[in-house]
Amino acid sequence: MNYNLNDISATQQKTSTLRALQKLLQLITEERKNLVLALGAILANSGLNLLGPFIIGYVIDKYVVHKNYHGVLVWAGILLAMYMVAFVASYLQTRLMGGVGQRMLFKLRNTIFNKLQDLPVAFFNQNKAGDLISRVNNDTDKINQFFSQSLMQFIGAIATMTGAGIFLLAINFRLGVATLLPGVLIFIFTKFSSSWIKKKNALSMQTTGGLSAEIQESLHNFKVIIAFNRRDYFRNRFDEANKQNYTSAIAAGIANNVFIPVYGFFAGVAQLIVLTFGIYLIAAGNFSIGLLVSYLAYATNFYNPLRQLAALWTNFQVAMAGWDRISYILNMQTNLPVMPAVNVATANGAIMEFRNVSFGYNDGKEILHNINFTLQPGKTYALVGPTGGGKTTTASLIARLYDPVKGQVLLDNKDIRSYQPAERTNKIGFILQEPFLFTGTVKENILYSNEQYKKISNQQLEEIIKAAGLQNLLHIFEKGLDTELSSGGESISLGQKQLIAFMRAVLRNPALLILDEATANIDTITEQILQDILNKLPVTTTRVIIAHRLNTIQNADEIFFVNAGEVIRAGSFDHAVNMLLNGERVS
Repeated sequence: MNYNLNDISATQQKTSTLRALQKLLQLITEERKNLVLALGAILANSGLNLLGPFIIGYVIDKYVVHKNYHGVLVWAGILLAMYMVAFVASYLQTRLMGGVGQRMLFKLRNTIFNKLQDLPVAFFNQNKAGDLISRVNNDTDKINQFFSQSLMQFIGAIATMTGAGIFLLAINFRLGVATLLPGVLIFIFTKFSSSWIKKKNALSMQTTGGLSAEIQESLHNFKVIIAFNRRDYFRNRFDEANKQNYTSAIAAGIANNVFIPVYGFFAGVAQLIVLTFGIYLIAAGNFSIGLLVSYLAYATNFYNPLRQLAALWTNFQVAMAGWDRISYILNMQTNLPVMPAVNVATANGAIMEFRNVSFGYNDGKEILHNINFTLQPGKTYALVGPTGGGKTTTASLIARLYDPVKGQVLLDNKDIRSYQPAERTNKIGFILQEPFLFTGTVKENILYSNEQYKKISNQQLEEIIKAAGLQNLLHIFEKGLDTELSSGGESISLGQKQLIAFMRAVLRNPALLILDEATANIDTITEQILQDILNKLPVTTTRVIIAHRLNTIQNADEIFFVNAGEVIRAGSFDHAVNMLLNGERVS
C-alpha cells in the first residue's frame, strides 16, 4: 500500500465543498447548543442592523422633511437601543464561537494524532516528520481560524445580504433587479475562481510542510553536519525549500486577495446604478428622498458583506485545503489488520514458524523469497549476512512491523495477524540498535507501555530490577530511577540508552526477544553484563540476534545466513565457521 502523502493524485485530493463542510461539522456535533445560540445571536444582529436603514428612510420622509425634530429624537433613541442590542449579540456570538473553535481544534488534533498511532511503520517510512507536524499544527489551525472567526461571520454576511436583497426588491422591484445585477456577475466570478484559489493554498501548505520537514531533518542531523563541515549542503537545501515556500506563498497571497478589488469594483457599479436610476425615479415622482437614502444603505448592506465574503471565502478555501491534507490521513487504513484467530499447529512445537514467506516493499520488488524456518522455545538464534541482505526485514516480519506479501508467519500456533497489538507486543520484545527514549525519568522510560508495573513505587521497581539481575545497570545513572532524560535521551550516551532499552525489554518477560545489533554501540564490559542478563532470562524465552561481530553470536544454538532474499540454515556457530573455512556451501 502506498502511504506517501506527496503522491496523492488530483482525484484523491478533490473533495466537494459541501461534503468537506459536512465532515468538518461532524467534529463539532457536541457543540450544537452553542452553535444554535451563536446562530441566533448573529441573526438577531443582522436583523436589527437591517431595520436601521428602513427606519432612517421613514424618519427622513415623515419627520425631517416636515421639521418634526421631536419625532427625530424619539426614533434616534430607538435606533440607539437597537444598535446596542445588536452589539451585545455580536459580542455573544464571537465569545461562543471562539470557544467552539478551540474545542474543535483540541478534538481535531487528538483525532489526527490517535490516527497516526494506528498507522503502520510503512507510513512513517514514506513521509517526513516535519510535514506531518505541519499537518497537525498548521493545517488544523487554519481550520480553527475558519470556525472560530469566519464561520459565523460568513453566515451573518449571507443573512445580511439576503435581508438587504429582500428590502431592495420590496421597496422597488425594477431598481432592486438593476442593483442586484452586479451581484450575479460576482457569483459567476467566484464560482470559476474558487478551485484555482484552493489549489494555490494547497500547494502553499504542501511547501510549508516541506520547509518544516527540511528544518526538522537539519536539526536532527546537526551533529553530522558539524562533524563533516557540510553546513553549505544543508544551507542550500534549506534555501531551495524556502524559495519554493516563498513562491507558493506569493501565488497563494495573490489568489487570496483577488476577490477584494473585483468585489469592490462591482459594489461601486451597483452604487452608481442606484444613484442614477433613483434620481430618475425621484424626478418622475415615483420615489422619495428618504427611500433613496434607505436604498443606498441597503445596497451598501448587500455589497459590503460581499467584500467581507471575499476575505471569508478565501479563509474557507484555505480551511478546505487544510482539511484535504488532514482528511487524507484520517481516511487511511492500516495494512496490518487483525484477522480472526484460527489455531494452526506449528512444526515440532515451535514458538514461531515462517511458512513460504515472501516480502517486498512498495516498489513491488521482492526482498525475501519463499522463506521457511522455525524458532523453538528457549533457544538462541542468530541472523547473519551482508548489509542489505534482509536481516532486519526478517526481524521486522517476526515482530509484525510488516506483513508478508505471500505465505504465513505463525506465533504460538496462531497466525501472527490474529493477535491484538497489545497481546503481540507482550509476547515479542524488540531492542533496536538505536533505541528512542522519551523526555522524562529513567523509570518512565523503563516502564514505557508496560501495564504490569504501571502504578508501582520506585522501591518496588528497584526490587523487581534486582530480582531480574539488572541492579548493576541502574547504578550507572546518577539519580537512579529518578534521573531526568532530555528529548530523545540526548543527555546520556548511546550505551546508556541501550541499557535502558534492555531493562525495558527484559522486564516485560517476552516469550521472544529480538536484538537488532543491540550491543553494537556499547563497550565490552557492558556487553558482558548484558549477556549475563540475557542468560538469566526464563529458559523458555527465545532470542533472535542480528549481529555482525562473531563474538556476539558464538553462543547461538543455531545460525541463519540471510542474503539475496534467502534465509539459509547454517547450524551451530562452530558448524557454520567450519563449513565456511572448508569452502563448503551453507545449506
